[in-house]
Amino acid sequence: MANGVVDAPTRPRWGVSAALKATIVFIAACAQSAGVSWPFSFGFEAGQPLWWLQCLALAALVGVLHRCSSTKQAAGFGLLFATAWLCATFWWLYISMHTYAGLNSLVTMLAIVSLAAALGLYYAAACGLYWRMKGDRPLLASMVFAALWTMAEMARGTWLTGFGWGAVGYAHLTGPLAGYVPWVGAYGVGALAAWLAAGLVLALQRGVALRLTLVAVLAAGWLLPLTQTAWSQGAGKLSVTLLQGNIPQDEKFQPGSGIPLALQWYGDALNRSATDLVVAPETALPVLPQDLPDGYWDALAGRYAEGAQAALVGSPWGNMREGYTNSVFAFGPNQKGEWRYDKHHLVPFGEFIPPLFRWFTQMMNIPLGDFNRGAIGQPSYPWKGQLLALNICYEDLFGEELGARFIDPALAPTIFVNVSNIGWFGDSVAINQHLQISRMRALEFERPMLRATNTGATVIIDHTGRVTASLPRSTRGVLVGEVQGRTGTTPFAWWVARFGLWPIWIVALAIVLVAAYTRRTRAA
Repeated sequence: MANGVVDAPTRPRWGVSAALKATIVFIAACAQSAGVSWPFSFGFEAGQPLWWLQCLALAALVGVLHRCSSTKQAAGFGLLFATAWLCATFWWLYISMHTYAGLNSLVTMLAIVSLAAALGLYYAAACGLYWRMKGDRPLLASMVFAALWTMAEMARGTWLTGFGWGAVGYAHLTGPLAGYVPWVGAYGVGALAAWLAAGLVLALQRGVALRLTLVAVLAAGWLLPLTQTAWSQGAGKLSVTLLQGNIPQDEKFQPGSGIPLALQWYGDALNRSATDLVVAPETALPVLPQDLPDGYWDALAGRYAEGAQAALVGSPWGNMREGYTNSVFAFGPNQKGEWRYDKHHLVPFGEFIPPLFRWFTQMMNIPLGDFNRGAIGQPSYPWKGQLLALNICYEDLFGEELGARFIDPALAPTIFVNVSNIGWFGDSVAINQHLQISRMRALEFERPMLRATNTGATVIIDHTGRVTASLPRSTRGVLVGEVQGRTGTTPFAWWVARFGLWPIWIVALAIVLVAAYTRRTRAA
């Protein structure tokens, strides 16, 4: 009040600013999801990663964090970014939960947002801590952001069984950081991407050392693939047949429709094949062996008991007394006993029911199972000089678990084989996202990857992560091709087999501790 006149109330300027920041963060979050796997059919090739878009999106978040006024505000924007990014990444859960499982649409959307927000808490903590610790040294600040972001990524991908789907490292199958993949893996490249995003923001403000470091790291990334020889060597070839039945997901487990269709189509395709190896996808035979029509299993085993062919076929296994597993069986000549791979990394709610959540699964009409877990690092299937390492569904998301097979070079796989059923998620971007995951594993370990799926992507991937042959998705067909096995060990395979992800955890924690000590000594 001045001269007895009451001043008109003014609208706080921070409200408009906060709304603008939230808008920037939301758009950047959606852009980051698109950068990991482009979801549209225009502008760029659908399903391809765009490394530069991912970096710019994360840089936008860093820019907003530097304009926050408190730790709480920074954490809030971090939570908004992560929740929107993850919702845009795995929105296709709606298809499985609502379309196929019959869960109420509102409940389904709430469940997806809740999952994204719960996982987003890791990133909220990372952003809040970054705001407190960033200091005034650009190079160190960019490293702190990368360390905190990477610890959030690894926590999301490993704790409570882990769900690291859509991690930023998968955007860098091409570009200047791809050359680092055989050295540091997806999480290590994700750390470099986070550092690059923060560095772009801070380098525009100040920091000659940071600018020089950015140029050096990017240049080295471009040059690495051009200057170094491959860590692996060719080890013979196999002719392969990959089967894609495209059995409708809503009929797949129905006795009167999907089951007889699957048994007939896969049975005929397995009988007609003429290559060294035939691979049928996850639960290609959608019933237990003892529930198959009389003679079906014996006829299949007899078909491959002689000659020069082998088959890998997905099927559930078990009984009420011993429990059940999601498995892949091998059929081949001169085979001593049964060879079976049992899935280790099970899907929550789909293959096991987390404690206290049975009420939630009972709301859905999905053929759920409380499966037993297979062991980590199960033996590979030996065939014609190759060692075939099986993984089922999203097990190829966990590179540190696949890496356990490389502890003994003599027993290390020469070829990865993934069998999946992404039919739960329709003809969505989930198919492309899973393909990028498999390509990353191929590049990390310099091993080819065979993928046989129900609806796609059924492909052959070489040891550089390049798709060399594929079937159109959402079609029924047979892919015939050739794959070359590889021996040798990448730096990533060597250290992850022995230490898991601990080297990255230790480096990230060391950076944070150095930053905390530096901040404390400067304040003293």
